[in-house]
This record gives sequence, structure tokens and C-alpha cells, in this order.
Amino acid sequence: MTAPLATPDIAEDTDLGTRTLDPDWQTVVWNDPVNLMSYVVHVFRTYFGYSEAEATRLMLGVHHEGHAVVSEGMREQMELHAQAMHDYGLWATVRKAPRA
Repeated sequence: MTAPLATPDIAEDTDLGTRTLDPDWQTVVWNDPVNLMSYVVHVFRTYFGYSEAEATRLMLGVHHEGHAVVSEGMREQMELHAQAMHDYGLWATVRKAPRA
């Protein structure tokens, strides 16, 4: 039989600090010479659940501008999205969102 885990006694008025969550990160997909435009639309629809119109708009941004921001949020989630894009064979990076 295992002993129960002990928890420290912490006074209610103790300031444990708050972790500031920074949602200002982006997943950016970059143009590449390999993937077809229809495949990029398919990936955006399949993974992100974008509509045909939104996925096409983002794909055209990748194609014409060289890149498109496909998602914004917490850094850890954006890193997961970038890894998923890599798994699909797309080029993707994570960056801090530019200040307005």
C-alpha cells in the first residue's frame, strides 16, 4: 500500500504569484516549391477546420506573399500547430506577433 501524497500547508493569504499567459504568438506557413495549392487548402481545412473560402484565402497568401499567419494564440499551442504543419510536409514557423 502506498502512502498518500503530502501537500504543503499554505496560508490562504500567501501570494503564489500568477503566471502571465502570453497569447501573442503566431504560426506562419511559408511558400515552398513542393506542395500543390490544392494540398495546402486540404491541410488547412483538415487540420484547422477552416472553410473552403478561408483555407483558399490563406493558401493564396502563402502563394502570393510567401507566407501567411494561419493561427494565433499561446506559444505552446502555436508550436504544436507548426509541428503538425511539418508532419503534413509544409514549412512552418512560430513567431511573436508584431506589436500594433
